[in-house]
Amino acid sequence: MTQNPVAPPSWHRNPVLRLLAAVTLLNGLAFFATLPFLTLYLSDISRLTPATIGSVVGSVALIEAFGGTVGGVLTDRFGGLRVIQTGLLVNSVAYAALAVVRELAVIVVVVGLLGVGRLLTEPAMKKLMSLGATGSGAMVFRIRYVTLCIAATVGPLAGAVLYRLAHWMIFVTPAVIFAGCLLLVTTKRQSLRALDASGDPEDQHAGWRAALSDVLLLRVVGAGFVLFLVFSQFESIVPLYMKAAQGSSAVMYFSTLLACNAALGIAMQWPVEWLSRRMSQPRLALLGCAAFAASMLLFRGLEANVLLLYAGVVFWTMGEAVLYPMPDTIIHTITPDSRKGAYFGLAETRYLGFFAGPVAGGALLGVSPSLYFGLMAATIFGTWILLRERRLYAGTAPHPSDADEGPKPRTAMAAEPSPIPITTERT
Repeated sequence: MTQNPVAPPSWHRNPVLRLLAAVTLLNGLAFFATLPFLTLYLSDISRLTPATIGSVVGSVALIEAFGGTVGGVLTDRFGGLRVIQTGLLVNSVAYAALAVVRELAVIVVVVGLLGVGRLLTEPAMKKLMSLGATGSGAMVFRIRYVTLCIAATVGPLAGAVLYRLAHWMIFVTPAVIFAGCLLLVTTKRQSLRALDASGDPEDQHAGWRAALSDVLLLRVVGAGFVLFLVFSQFESIVPLYMKAAQGSSAVMYFSTLLACNAALGIAMQWPVEWLSRRMSQPRLALLGCAAFAASMLLFRGLEANVLLLYAGVVFWTMGEAVLYPMPDTIIHTITPDSRKGAYFGLAETRYLGFFAGPVAGGALLGVSPSLYFGLMAATIFGTWILLRERRLYAGTAPHPSDADEGPKPRTAMAAEPSPIPITTERT
């Protein structure tokens, strides 16, 4: 007699996923409470030039982006729990050191350790969330996005208060938070270890090679790079345009835009989830790109009417809510469990878009605002071009109008030794 399979619990009923979401939120709060003020701190304690300070702070993102593959491979080899514990320990020690160290050379090295902590924790956290998200991967990574929105809103506010009290407080508080997360994860280690217990050692060893040769994964990484290149404009180059157009009023306008963006980013996740059940994923990606493009054109209209800024941020946040979680959701779908660490780790390289975006955007804005906004509006469609491949959504129930189109999905039962990862799980 066969039994009907038991459906996996929703993410909010799954204690492991709730734990991972809580740790992600706490990590984000600690990170965003420090990073926006790290440049101010370095300028207060040293005579470094602005370019050098920017390089030191930017090293955190560069180390995470280039080292993510290493963190992912370690996750597959030793398990997500051990790698997360190591990353949390590195973060806790690094923040504690920043609170007490006064030697500039040591501070620069320790700032680099923040990137090391992130290259360990980020792929491992994503892998465990993916492993626990059977049947609800899209929603889980949307929830992860919501926690980042909350952290990016509350973290800087908390950091501003701490920095006014004492500069070193922006390091002590995160050190305590990361230590608390380490204690929490260690306390729940049995459930996390059980989630990450399976996998063929030989398959894990070959994970990074399979990731580098997987054309579908490389499409996702390229799409993420283009997305972040455009996404980085909102907090880097758009404020410069606003300052040129509005002068001192730009600060007030931009602060309200950030607040609107954060609130809308949280509120829009549920409508986007509703849309994702009624549209094919390629069309949903096209909708997100179109929203970004519309927002760029609306931002350009600032000189005609300041209200166009607020119309623009509505479309911007719509595009963000659709596209930001999509690469991680796709990786969750196309990757075998034993290689998820390597795949999520390699995908961290897409964050180089946050480095390339301000450089390219600043150069274009210097030539012509119309050229800048027009090219950025066109560039974002590169994300859709790379994500429209239907094999990325294998196992997703197609929209009626998309039936019988595109190549056949990869099957979950394909025989080894194929180096290409396979699955039919719904995005």
